[in-house]
Amino acid sequence: MKRTHVGLDPGWLQHLRERLDRPPAPERAALLLARAGAPAPALIGSIEAALAHDLAEAGLPLCVAGAAWLIDGPAASEADATLAAISRWLYANGRGSAWRNELLAVTDERGDAVAAIERAAVRPLGIATHAVHLVARDTQGRVWVQQRAFDKSTDPGLWDTTMGGLMAAGETPAQTLARETWEEAGLRIDELQALAPIGRATVRRPLAEGYMVERIEMFEALVPDGSVPVNQDGEVVRFEAMEPAALIERLHADAFTLEAALILANWLGRIETPAPCH
Repeated sequence: MKRTHVGLDPGWLQHLRERLDRPPAPERAALLLARAGAPAPALIGSIEAALAHDLAEAGLPLCVAGAAWLIDGPAASEADATLAAISRWLYANGRGSAWRNELLAVTDERGDAVAAIERAAVRPLGIATHAVHLVARDTQGRVWVQQRAFDKSTDPGLWDTTMGGLMAAGETPAQTLARETWEEAGLRIDELQALAPIGRATVRRPLAEGYMVERIEMFEALVPDGSVPVNQDGEVVRFEAMEPAALIERLHADAFTLEAALILANWLGRIETPAPCH
């Protein structure tokens, strides 16, 4: 037996990979965060020069540090408060995403959490987010996929994995997996079968509100007979159980979010098929 991207067009796969690893446009500078007692600032994201200048002129603690911009000032020892002030300015001036009252972790180049920030501010500041996705199948081998709500700020109405959600500040991947699987799909993790990690991926691409860097933990599971996904938080229009062939057709039609396409292609590549005869 061998593993292959069953039925997926190689050209489509290559184009998908290119779209998921794109440099920022326009160019961005590194964004650093000063930390009390630390020998050096932490690299936490990236920022466009025009936005950095506007923040500095508004009196927020941003200054040039060589080729980078440094978040510094009297509140540097209280990074969360400093980042909260920047988040409020971005929102008030229409430079951020919709305000969510959700705190996400701010991590350094090693992936260690150094602060927390409102979700609305992460893309303008190029701060990496951490996400968990679940690909759930039923006992007939069909894959449960969801259609995103039409009022979502990103990719409204597109199709997605069974569940995909961002890790909140202070959460572990396992905690996010359990919370989001219930909120989005109404499924309890301890009731799923054959739950297992299937890899990690990093996405880098420009968005209308800034630059996306997302580190994704991918999982798969089996939904037992008698259970079906039912949305709980209003962010999903509907669920559909798809045969792999139909799923591939919809992937080729670019009906899924780019991140979901990546994850589902990865999952399809794990399907075992008989090796061809020679």
